Amino acid sequence: MAPSTDRPSPLLGPPVYVVGGGPGGLAVAAALRRRGVRAVVLERAQELGASWRRHHDRLRLHTTRRMSSLPGLPMPRSFGRWVARDDLVRYLERYARVHDLEIVYGVEVSRLERTGADGGGPGAWVLHATGGRRLTSRAVVVATGGDSAPLLPDWPGAGGWPGELLHAAAYRNPAPYRGKDVLVVGAGNSGAEIAVDLAEGGAARVRLAVRTAPHIMRRSVAGWPAQATGILVRRLPAWPADPLLRLLERATVPDLAPYGLPRATTGPCTRIRRDGALPVHDTGLVEAVRQGLVEPVAALESFTGDGEVALSDGTRLRPDTVIAATGYRPALDPLVGHLGVLDAAGRPLVHGARTAPGAPHLHFTGFTRPASGALRELAAEARKIARTLAAAAPVPAPRTAPAADLPAPRGPRPASMPPVSLPR
Repeated sequence: MAPSTDRPSPLLGPPVYVVGGGPGGLAVAAALRRRGVRAVVLERAQELGASWRRHHDRLRLHTTRRMSSLPGLPMPRSFGRWVARDDLVRYLERYARVHDLEIVYGVEVSRLERTGADGGGPGAWVLHATGGRRLTSRAVVVATGGDSAPLLPDWPGAGGWPGELLHAAAYRNPAPYRGKDVLVVGAGNSGAEIAVDLAEGGAARVRLAVRTAPHIMRRSVAGWPAQATGILVRRLPAWPADPLLRLLERATVPDLAPYGLPRATTGPCTRIRRDGALPVHDTGLVEAVRQGLVEPVAALESFTGDGEVALSDGTRLRPDTVIAATGYRPALDPLVGHLGVLDAAGRPLVHGARTAPGAPHLHFTGFTRPASGALRELAAEARKIARTLAAAAPVPAPRTAPAADLPAPRGPRPASMPPVSLPR
Protein backbone atom coordinates (compact mmCIF):
# COMPACT_ATOMS: atom_id res chain seq x y z
CA MET A 1 0.00 0.00 0.00
CA ALA A 2 1.32 3.44 -0.89
CA PRO A 3 1.87 6.07 1.81
CA SER A 4 -0.76 8.74 2.28
CA THR A 5 -0.31 11.70 -0.06
CA ASP A 6 -2.56 14.12 1.85
CA ARG A 7 -0.62 17.33 2.28
CA PRO A 8 -0.91 19.22 5.56
CA SER A 9 -2.14 22.75 5.87
CA PRO A 10 0.51 25.49 6.28
CA LEU A 11 2.68 25.01 9.34
CA LEU A 12 2.38 28.15 11.43
CA GLY A 13 3.48 29.40 14.82
CA PRO A 14 6.06 28.09 17.28
CA PRO A 15 6.67 24.35 17.10
CA VAL A 16 5.48 21.62 19.39
CA TYR A 17 8.63 19.94 20.64
CA VAL A 18 8.67 16.15 20.62
CA VAL A 19 11.35 14.69 22.88
CA GLY A 20 12.58 11.38 21.46
CA GLY A 21 13.09 10.11 17.93
CA GLY A 22 11.71 6.59 18.31
CA PRO A 23 8.47 5.23 16.82
CA GLY A 24 6.29 7.18 19.27
CA GLY A 25 7.96 10.50 18.64
CA LEU A 26 7.93 10.08 14.87
CA ALA A 27 4.27 9.05 14.85
CA VAL A 28 3.25 12.10 16.91
CA ALA A 29 5.28 14.47 14.72
CA ALA A 30 3.73 13.06 11.55
CA ALA A 31 0.21 13.22 12.98
CA LEU A 32 0.73 16.83 14.08
CA ARG A 33 2.09 17.81 10.70
CA ARG A 34 -0.94 16.31 8.96
CA ARG A 35 -3.08 18.66 11.06
CA GLY A 36 -1.01 21.70 10.19
CA VAL A 37 0.87 21.87 13.49
CA ARG A 38 4.62 22.28 13.24
CA ALA A 39 6.52 19.68 15.24
CA VAL A 40 10.26 19.46 15.87
CA VAL A 41 11.66 16.14 17.08
CA LEU A 42 14.62 16.43 19.47
CA GLU A 43 16.74 13.27 19.50
CA ARG A 44 19.74 12.98 21.79
CA ALA A 45 21.45 10.34 19.61
CA GLN A 46 22.88 10.95 16.17
CA GLU A 47 20.29 8.71 14.50
CA LEU A 48 16.61 8.00 14.97
CA GLY A 49 15.34 4.80 16.54
CA ALA A 50 18.55 4.54 18.60
CA SER A 51 17.08 2.18 21.20
CA TRP A 52 15.86 -0.22 18.51
CA ARG A 53 19.28 -0.25 16.86
CA ARG A 54 20.82 -1.42 20.15
CA HIS A 55 18.60 -4.48 20.53
CA HIS A 56 20.04 -7.94 19.99
CA ASP A 57 20.43 -9.17 16.43
CA ARG A 58 17.82 -11.93 16.76
CA LEU A 59 15.01 -9.52 17.64
CA ARG A 60 11.76 -9.64 15.72
CA LEU A 61 8.50 -7.92 16.61
CA HIS A 62 5.98 -10.10 18.43
CA THR A 63 3.24 -8.12 16.73
CA THR A 64 2.28 -8.57 13.09
CA ARG A 65 3.54 -6.29 10.36
CA ARG A 66 0.00 -5.22 9.43
CA MET A 67 -0.83 -4.17 12.99
CA SER A 68 2.51 -2.49 13.69
CA SER A 69 2.57 0.28 11.09
CA LEU A 70 2.62 3.93 12.13
CA PRO A 71 0.03 6.40 10.80
CA GLY A 72 0.38 7.25 7.13
CA LEU A 73 2.82 4.55 5.97
CA PRO A 74 2.15 0.79 5.92
CA MET A 75 5.11 -1.53 6.40
CA PRO A 76 6.08 -3.26 3.14
CA ARG A 77 5.03 -6.87 2.64
CA SER A 78 8.65 -7.81 1.99
CA PHE A 79 9.32 -7.48 5.73
CA GLY A 80 7.34 -10.64 6.35
CA ARG A 81 4.80 -11.21 9.09
CA TRP A 82 7.24 -10.78 12.00
CA VAL A 83 9.40 -7.75 11.34
CA ALA A 84 13.14 -7.98 12.04
CA ARG A 85 15.03 -5.32 13.97
CA ASP A 86 16.94 -3.99 10.96
CA ASP A 87 13.78 -3.82 8.84
CA LEU A 88 12.04 -1.81 11.55
CA VAL A 89 14.93 0.66 11.65
CA ARG A 90 14.77 1.03 7.86
CA TYR A 91 11.03 1.61 8.15
CA LEU A 92 11.53 4.39 10.71
CA GLU A 93 14.08 6.08 8.47
CA ARG A 94 11.71 5.94 5.51
CA TYR A 95 8.83 7.13 7.69
CA ALA A 96 10.76 10.29 8.59
CA ARG A 97 11.57 10.95 4.90
CA VAL A 98 8.05 10.33 3.61
CA HIS A 99 6.52 12.69 6.17
CA ASP A 100 9.26 15.33 5.83
CA LEU A 101 9.77 15.30 9.55
CA GLU A 102 11.91 17.97 11.15
CA ILE A 103 14.40 16.13 13.36
CA VAL A 104 17.32 17.66 15.24
CA TYR A 105 19.97 15.18 16.38
CA GLY A 106 22.44 15.41 19.23
CA VAL A 107 20.13 17.51 21.43
CA GLU A 108 19.23 16.10 24.83
CA VAL A 109 16.51 17.71 26.93
CA SER A 110 17.42 17.47 30.59
CA ARG A 111 14.54 19.34 32.31
CA LEU A 112 11.11 20.80 31.60
CA GLU A 113 9.70 23.79 33.45
CA ARG A 114 6.41 25.65 33.30
CA THR A 115 6.68 29.42 33.02
CA GLY A 116 4.32 32.40 32.70
CA ALA A 117 1.28 30.68 34.21
CA ASP A 118 1.25 32.61 37.50
CA GLY A 119 -0.37 35.66 35.96
CA GLY A 120 -3.48 33.76 34.94
CA GLY A 121 -2.30 33.17 31.38
CA PRO A 122 -1.80 29.79 29.75
CA GLY A 123 1.95 29.84 30.25
CA ALA A 124 4.52 27.97 28.21
CA TRP A 125 7.00 25.14 28.57
CA VAL A 126 10.72 25.78 28.78
CA LEU A 127 12.99 22.91 27.73
CA HIS A 128 16.54 22.96 29.10
CA ALA A 129 18.66 21.29 26.45
CA THR A 130 22.22 20.48 25.46
CA GLY A 131 24.74 23.30 25.67
CA GLY A 132 22.69 25.42 28.08
CA ARG A 133 20.02 26.07 25.46
CA ARG A 134 16.45 26.97 26.41
CA LEU A 135 13.60 26.16 24.05
CA THR A 136 10.10 27.51 24.61
CA SER A 137 6.86 26.02 23.34
CA ARG A 138 3.19 25.94 24.16
CA ALA A 139 3.23 22.13 24.11
CA VAL A 140 5.67 19.27 24.61
CA VAL A 141 5.32 15.56 23.88
CA VAL A 142 7.67 13.26 25.80
CA ALA A 143 8.32 10.15 23.74
CA THR A 144 11.54 8.82 25.24
CA GLY A 145 9.89 5.48 26.02
CA GLY A 146 9.73 3.26 29.05
CA ASP A 147 13.00 1.45 28.27
CA SER A 148 15.42 4.37 28.46
CA ALA A 149 17.74 3.07 31.19
CA PRO A 150 18.73 -0.57 31.86
CA LEU A 151 17.74 -1.74 35.33
CA LEU A 152 20.45 -3.83 37.01
CA PRO A 153 19.63 -5.13 40.51
CA ASP A 154 22.09 -4.41 43.30
CA TRP A 155 22.94 -8.04 43.98
CA PRO A 156 25.21 -8.66 46.99
CA GLY A 157 28.76 -9.44 45.89
CA ALA A 158 28.26 -8.39 42.26
CA GLY A 159 31.01 -5.78 42.38
CA GLY A 160 33.71 -8.29 43.29
CA TRP A 161 32.55 -11.21 41.18
CA PRO A 162 35.36 -12.33 38.82
CA GLY A 163 33.08 -13.44 35.97
CA GLU A 164 31.43 -11.34 33.28
CA LEU A 165 28.21 -9.55 34.29
CA LEU A 166 26.25 -7.54 31.74
CA HIS A 167 22.73 -6.28 31.19
CA ALA A 168 20.70 -7.68 28.31
CA ALA A 169 20.90 -4.22 26.71
CA ALA A 170 24.57 -4.95 25.95
CA TYR A 171 23.90 -8.36 24.37
CA ARG A 172 24.02 -8.54 20.58
CA ASN A 173 24.55 -12.15 19.48
CA PRO A 174 25.89 -15.47 20.81
CA ALA A 175 29.31 -15.33 19.11
CA PRO A 176 31.28 -14.11 22.17
CA TYR A 177 29.73 -16.86 24.34
CA ARG A 178 30.43 -19.96 22.26
CA GLY A 179 31.71 -22.71 24.53
CA LYS A 180 30.84 -20.76 27.70
CA ASP A 181 28.53 -21.48 30.62
CA VAL A 182 25.96 -18.66 30.67
CA LEU A 183 23.28 -17.82 33.21
CA VAL A 184 20.47 -15.60 31.90
CA VAL A 185 18.56 -13.88 34.71
CA GLY A 186 14.93 -12.99 34.01
CA ALA A 187 12.26 -14.99 32.22
CA GLY A 188 10.58 -12.21 30.29
CA ASN A 189 10.60 -11.93 26.52
CA SER A 190 14.16 -10.60 26.33
CA GLY A 191 15.55 -13.24 28.67
CA ALA A 192 13.76 -16.06 26.88
CA GLU A 193 14.95 -14.93 23.46
CA ILE A 194 18.55 -14.44 24.58
CA ALA A 195 18.61 -17.86 26.25
CA VAL A 196 17.40 -19.54 23.07
CA ASP A 197 19.82 -17.52 20.96
CA LEU A 198 22.74 -18.63 23.16
CA ALA A 199 21.66 -22.27 23.10
CA GLU A 200 21.35 -22.29 19.32
CA GLY A 201 24.55 -20.24 18.92
CA GLY A 202 26.98 -22.63 20.58
CA ALA A 203 27.07 -21.79 24.28
CA ALA A 204 28.27 -24.80 26.26
CA ARG A 205 25.47 -24.50 28.81
CA VAL A 206 22.56 -22.10 29.19
CA ARG A 207 20.50 -21.71 32.33
CA LEU A 208 17.57 -19.37 32.86
CA ALA A 209 17.05 -17.99 36.37
CA VAL A 210 13.33 -17.57 37.07
CA ARG A 211 11.91 -15.67 40.04
CA THR A 212 8.26 -15.57 38.91
CA ALA A 213 7.03 -18.16 36.43
CA PRO A 214 5.88 -16.42 33.25
CA HIS A 215 2.83 -17.03 31.14
CA ILE A 216 3.93 -18.46 27.80
CA MET A 217 1.86 -17.91 24.67
CA ARG A 218 2.36 -19.13 21.14
CA ARG A 219 3.05 -16.14 18.92
CA SER A 220 0.52 -17.52 16.46
CA VAL A 221 -1.93 -20.44 16.56
CA ALA A 222 -3.36 -21.68 13.24
CA GLY A 223 -2.56 -18.29 11.73
CA TRP A 224 -4.26 -16.35 14.55
CA PRO A 225 -1.69 -14.02 16.20
CA ALA A 226 -1.49 -13.63 19.95
CA GLN A 227 -1.70 -9.87 19.35
CA ALA A 228 -5.24 -10.26 17.99
CA THR A 229 -6.22 -12.08 21.17
CA GLY A 230 -4.71 -9.26 23.19
CA ILE A 231 -6.81 -6.75 21.28
CA LEU A 232 -9.99 -8.73 21.93
CA VAL A 233 -9.49 -9.03 25.69
CA ARG A 234 -7.80 -5.71 26.46
CA ARG A 235 -11.02 -4.03 27.66
CA LEU A 236 -12.42 -7.06 29.46
CA PRO A 237 -12.26 -7.26 33.25
CA ALA A 238 -9.64 -9.67 34.53
CA TRP A 239 -12.19 -12.16 35.87
CA PRO A 240 -13.37 -13.35 32.42
CA ALA A 241 -10.13 -12.59 30.55
CA ASP A 242 -7.81 -14.57 32.83
CA PRO A 243 -9.68 -17.90 32.56
CA LEU A 244 -9.97 -17.53 28.77
CA LEU A 245 -6.26 -16.87 28.34
CA ARG A 246 -5.33 -19.65 30.77
CA LEU A 247 -7.43 -22.08 28.72
CA LEU A 248 -5.69 -20.98 25.54
CA GLU A 249 -2.27 -21.35 27.17
CA ARG A 250 -3.01 -24.86 28.42
CA ALA A 251 -4.36 -25.90 25.03
CA THR A 252 -1.37 -24.67 23.04
CA VAL A 253 1.68 -24.77 25.35
CA PRO A 254 2.80 -28.02 27.02
CA ASP A 255 3.37 -28.13 30.77
CA LEU A 256 7.04 -27.42 31.43
CA ALA A 257 6.86 -28.11 35.19
CA PRO A 258 8.74 -31.43 34.79
CA TYR A 259 11.61 -29.41 33.31
CA GLY A 260 11.67 -26.86 36.13
CA LEU A 261 9.39 -24.19 34.68
CA PRO A 262 5.90 -24.43 36.21
CA ARG A 263 2.88 -22.57 34.94
CA ALA A 264 2.21 -19.10 36.33
CA THR A 265 -0.24 -18.94 39.20
CA THR A 266 -1.53 -15.41 38.56
CA GLY A 267 -3.79 -14.75 35.56
CA PRO A 268 -2.24 -13.17 32.43
CA CYS A 269 -4.42 -10.04 32.45
CA THR A 270 -3.90 -9.56 36.17
CA ARG A 271 -0.12 -9.74 35.68
CA ILE A 272 -0.21 -7.21 32.84
CA ARG A 273 -2.37 -4.70 34.69
CA ARG A 274 -0.75 -5.11 38.08
CA ASP A 275 2.91 -5.57 37.17
CA GLY A 276 3.16 -4.58 33.50
CA ALA A 277 4.48 -8.10 32.79
CA LEU A 278 3.51 -9.32 29.32
CA PRO A 279 3.30 -13.04 28.53
CA VAL A 280 6.40 -14.56 26.96
CA HIS A 281 5.83 -15.11 23.25
CA ASP A 282 7.32 -18.46 22.37
CA THR A 283 10.04 -18.08 19.76
CA GLY A 284 11.76 -21.35 20.61
CA LEU A 285 11.88 -21.40 24.42
CA VAL A 286 9.40 -24.25 24.87
CA GLU A 287 11.29 -26.64 22.62
CA ALA A 288 14.67 -25.54 23.98
CA VAL A 289 13.53 -26.30 27.54
CA ARG A 290 12.07 -29.67 26.55
CA GLN A 291 15.30 -30.62 24.79
CA GLY A 292 17.45 -29.55 27.72
CA LEU A 293 19.16 -26.79 25.76
CA VAL A 294 17.89 -24.17 28.22
CA GLU A 295 17.69 -25.21 31.90
CA PRO A 296 15.32 -23.26 34.18
CA VAL A 297 16.77 -22.65 37.66
CA ALA A 298 15.77 -20.68 40.75
CA ALA A 299 16.17 -16.91 41.07
CA LEU A 300 19.62 -15.35 41.47
CA GLU A 301 20.21 -14.08 45.01
CA SER A 302 23.88 -13.12 45.25
CA PHE A 303 27.41 -13.44 43.92
CA THR A 304 30.25 -15.01 45.90
CA GLY A 305 33.89 -14.07 45.98
CA ASP A 306 35.01 -17.49 44.75
CA GLY A 307 33.31 -17.10 41.37
CA GLU A 308 30.01 -18.77 42.22
CA VAL A 309 26.47 -17.40 42.25
CA ALA A 310 23.88 -18.33 44.87
CA LEU A 311 20.27 -19.10 43.91
CA SER A 312 17.16 -18.71 46.04
CA ASP A 313 16.85 -22.49 46.56
CA GLY A 314 20.38 -22.74 47.97
CA THR A 315 21.97 -24.01 44.76
CA ARG A 316 25.36 -22.61 43.77
CA LEU A 317 26.51 -22.29 40.18
CA ARG A 318 29.78 -21.27 38.57
CA PRO A 319 28.87 -19.63 35.24
CA ASP A 320 31.37 -17.81 33.06
CA THR A 321 28.87 -15.06 32.24
CA VAL A 322 25.69 -13.70 33.78
CA ILE A 323 23.33 -11.77 31.49
CA ALA A 324 20.73 -9.78 33.41
CA ALA A 325 17.47 -9.51 31.46
CA THR A 326 16.03 -7.58 34.38
CA GLY A 327 14.16 -4.84 32.56
CA TYR A 328 14.43 -1.10 32.17
CA ARG A 329 13.18 2.08 33.75
CA PRO A 330 11.89 5.22 32.01
CA ALA A 331 14.40 7.58 33.69
CA LEU A 332 11.94 10.49 33.66
CA ASP A 333 12.71 11.88 37.13
CA PRO A 334 15.36 14.43 36.07
CA LEU A 335 13.16 15.58 33.20
CA VAL A 336 9.73 15.93 34.83
CA GLY A 337 9.93 14.42 38.32
CA HIS A 338 9.51 17.83 39.95
CA LEU A 339 6.20 18.45 38.14
CA GLY A 340 4.11 15.85 39.98
CA VAL A 341 3.27 13.96 36.80
CA LEU A 342 4.86 10.59 37.68
CA ASP A 343 3.66 7.68 39.79
CA ALA A 344 5.67 5.88 42.45
CA ALA A 345 7.36 3.73 39.79
CA GLY A 346 8.50 6.79 37.84
CA ARG A 347 6.01 6.33 35.01
CA PRO A 348 3.59 9.01 33.77
CA LEU A 349 0.31 9.23 35.64
CA VAL A 350 -1.51 9.74 32.35
CA HIS A 351 -0.58 9.24 28.73
CA GLY A 352 -1.86 9.93 25.24
CA ALA A 353 -4.30 12.82 24.86
CA ARG A 354 -4.76 13.25 28.61
CA THR A 355 -2.58 15.58 30.67
CA ALA A 356 -1.90 15.69 34.40
CA PRO A 357 -3.38 18.48 36.55
CA GLY A 358 -1.13 21.51 36.50
CA ALA A 359 0.69 20.34 33.37
CA PRO A 360 -1.43 21.44 30.39
CA HIS A 361 -0.18 20.51 26.94
CA LEU A 362 2.42 18.11 28.36
CA HIS A 363 1.78 14.72 26.80
CA PHE A 364 3.46 11.33 27.18
CA THR A 365 3.49 8.43 24.75
CA GLY A 366 5.21 5.04 24.71
CA PHE A 367 5.21 4.32 28.45
CA THR A 368 2.69 1.48 28.56
CA ARG A 369 3.01 -2.26 27.86
CA PRO A 370 -0.26 -3.19 26.16
CA ALA A 371 -1.06 -6.77 25.17
CA SER A 372 -2.53 -5.33 21.99
CA GLY A 373 0.93 -4.30 20.76
CA ALA A 374 3.11 -1.31 21.61
CA LEU A 375 3.42 0.06 18.06
CA ARG A 376 -0.31 -0.27 17.46
CA GLU A 377 -1.05 1.72 20.60
CA LEU A 378 1.63 4.29 19.76
CA ALA A 379 -0.13 4.92 16.46
CA ALA A 380 -3.49 5.38 18.21
CA GLU A 381 -2.00 7.70 20.84
CA ALA A 382 -0.28 9.79 18.16
CA ARG A 383 -3.58 10.52 16.43
CA LYS A 384 -5.26 11.45 19.73
CA ILE A 385 -2.42 13.73 20.84
CA ALA A 386 -2.37 15.48 17.46
CA ARG A 387 -6.11 15.99 17.51
CA THR A 388 -5.96 17.48 21.02
CA LEU A 389 -3.08 19.86 20.29
CA ALA A 390 -4.47 20.95 16.93
CA ALA A 391 -7.72 21.91 18.62
CA ALA A 392 -5.95 24.04 21.22
CA ALA A 393 -5.49 27.71 20.41
CA PRO A 394 -1.85 28.50 19.56
CA VAL A 395 -0.04 30.36 22.30
CA PRO A 396 2.86 32.57 21.14
CA ALA A 397 6.16 31.75 22.76
CA PRO A 398 7.49 34.44 25.10
CA ARG A 399 10.27 36.61 23.76
CA THR A 400 13.65 35.95 25.27
CA ALA A 401 17.30 36.56 24.49
CA PRO A 402 18.70 36.54 20.94
CA ALA A 403 18.43 33.17 19.24
CA ALA A 404 21.21 30.76 18.43
CA ASP A 405 20.57 28.08 15.84
CA LEU A 406 20.25 24.44 16.76
CA PRO A 407 22.05 21.94 14.54
CA ALA A 408 20.32 21.88 11.19
CA PRO A 409 17.60 19.24 10.82
CA ARG A 410 18.53 16.42 8.45
CA GLY A 411 16.55 15.37 5.44
CA PRO A 412 14.00 17.29 3.36
CA ARG A 413 12.00 20.04 4.99
CA PRO A 414 9.07 21.93 3.51
CA ALA A 415 9.87 25.44 2.35
CA SER A 416 7.33 26.81 4.82
CA MET A 417 9.47 25.67 7.74
CA PRO A 418 12.13 28.14 8.90
CA PRO A 419 15.30 26.77 10.49
CA VAL A 420 15.03 25.69 14.10
CA SER A 421 16.37 28.33 16.46
CA LEU A 422 16.34 28.82 20.17
CA PRO A 423 17.48 31.35 22.74
CA ARG A 424 20.48 30.69 24.91
